[in-house]
Amino acid sequence: MKKYLLSLTLSLLFIPIVLWGQNTSAKSLSSRLDTLIKYQLPAGSNVGISVYDLTTGKSLYTYQSDKLSRPASTMKLLTTITALARPDADEPFKTEVWYQGVIERDTLKGDIYVVGGYDPEFDDEALDSLVNTVSRFPFSVIAGNVYGDVSMKDSIYWGSGWAWDDTPASYQPYLSPLMLNKGLVTVTASPGEKGEMANIECVPASSYYTVTNETQSRTPSAGRFGVSRDWLQNGNDVIIKGNVESKRIGTVNIYSSQDFFMYTFLERLRAKGIQCPAGYAFNELQKDSLSVQMALFETSTQDVVNQIMKKSDNLNAQALLCRLGAQATGKKRISDEDGLSAIRKQIKALGGDADSYKLADGCGLSNYNYISPDLLVSLLKFAYSRTDVFQKLYKALPIGGVHGTLKYRMQRGTPSHKNVHAKTGSVTAINCLAGYLRAANGHEVAFAIMNQNVLSGAKARAFQDAVCDEVIK
Repeated sequence: MKKYLLSLTLSLLFIPIVLWGQNTSAKSLSSRLDTLIKYQLPAGSNVGISVYDLTTGKSLYTYQSDKLSRPASTMKLLTTITALARPDADEPFKTEVWYQGVIERDTLKGDIYVVGGYDPEFDDEALDSLVNTVSRFPFSVIAGNVYGDVSMKDSIYWGSGWAWDDTPASYQPYLSPLMLNKGLVTVTASPGEKGEMANIECVPASSYYTVTNETQSRTPSAGRFGVSRDWLQNGNDVIIKGNVESKRIGTVNIYSSQDFFMYTFLERLRAKGIQCPAGYAFNELQKDSLSVQMALFETSTQDVVNQIMKKSDNLNAQALLCRLGAQATGKKRISDEDGLSAIRKQIKALGGDADSYKLADGCGLSNYNYISPDLLVSLLKFAYSRTDVFQKLYKALPIGGVHGTLKYRMQRGTPSHKNVHAKTGSVTAINCLAGYLRAANGHEVAFAIMNQNVLSGAKARAFQDAVCDEVIK
């Protein structure tokens, strides 16, 4: 009996000590983060922070966590998590070629349709794969028409609130269900003899665009190397300028992704010896008894998500948003709003008020997006609760100091090195970071840091890294 009473007494004495230790630890974190905000938050800027311990199910710290902020590319977390939570999330992105008609002797008496499924990873090799498969059919003459089917998405080729003067940038594509190489041309310039033009290689190769080479090899006075086009007039003459001292690579988007795709598709069919119509048109495939699938190219959802997270790929996020809309509604013709409605429904399912936020696109390029750190953490908590979702998301997120958009942050020797898996987000005056980290005590933590009105991205990133370091300690 005495032994029992002694054990009970010690237990009662121990409980307040443990609780006191936990409280002081929490207070210590709050105090450290408050100090960071006071002394290291860039002058004139603002921040919202939410930190949640997934292991204990408790909030660790909040600061203006319910305030609306522009998310930049952390918006991709909402799109991706919502899409991955669907039962049909693993369906691949498809690009198909069909014909309608009959093949008699050496001639296809009918029409060919290239049906776009909004595959954002469809590249030069994928196009060759389609063309090679089609060329193996027993005809060398197409007596009908060749159509591109882009009916999956409306004809609005930019997202709501995208900046017009970002037009030639590689991160702002012309959106279409038929995309070749993300609608981009990659230019590789190799130097020749001093003063001579550099040698130029363009991928994908196509006569849909022209090239003007104004470079000079090993000539500093030629100015900075650059690749552009007459984007104000929607021109597709790729202009390459400047000094090429060593191998240089540049990219530029091409006006009208769907035309770029179809023009190049026909060009490569002709190169295979197939006699094609002089041009192409756009029309929707209406399948009937004479419809035959000729070729199929598929890209896995995981490959698309990997690019969204590690490379912060805007096209991939918009493609996933469109596919989300198609899956959620069952409709064939989709607008961005269909995908955004699915995200709002997910927010409501988690107990949030979707009307309290502004969702304008799936990637974060839009100036109209407004969400909060609390909302980001809510979605991250949900993803963590779903093993099927979390595994796909977590493996795609950049790792601090290792790869993706965090490769050159959180370097070796800092607490955050290899312990932070998170999505970055950056546009002018906006810098955000949201994801997961593993604390020193082994706990898994979800967090969101949304810096606003800070012109120095370097200072904002240093502040965010410091916050992560403190949470991990």
